[in-house]
Amino acid sequence: MVKGQKVVCINDTFADFIRAIYTQLPVKGKTYTIREVFLGREKVVKGGDTATVGLLLEELINSPDPFHAGQQELGFSSERFAPLEELPPGEIEKEVSLVNGVDQGFGYNMRMAEDSVNHYQSINRTNSRCI
Repeated sequence: MVKGQKVVCINDTFADFIRAIYTQLPVKGKTYTIREVFLGREKVVKGGDTATVGLLLEELINSPDPFHAGQQELGFSSERFAPLEELPPGEIEKEVSLVNGVDQGFGYNMRMAEDSVNHYQSINRTNSRCI
């Protein structure tokens, strides 16, 4: 997952504690734009010893992580999102033709990737919490 990429929320189940400290949370099925990719800790408590790839989203702004010395914004685990594959403009026209019954061929389909993307760019090595 990379900065500027569109993603779809696939998991919006949050504990009450998380709902209390986050200002905004993603909603399953909604599309978001990645604002930043970072390496964060999995545990809420200070000094968590496992890491995960975290995301900040253009559409959601949250308060600083109360357990992070640098006051990094609270983020979300990348595992809560699936990348949205978008078709180039010419292929969108083919898809519309297929849907309208004009094209009887195979056409092209828009699809969401089910697997995690292994190549991460713009990684900001912080130690912020991401859920």
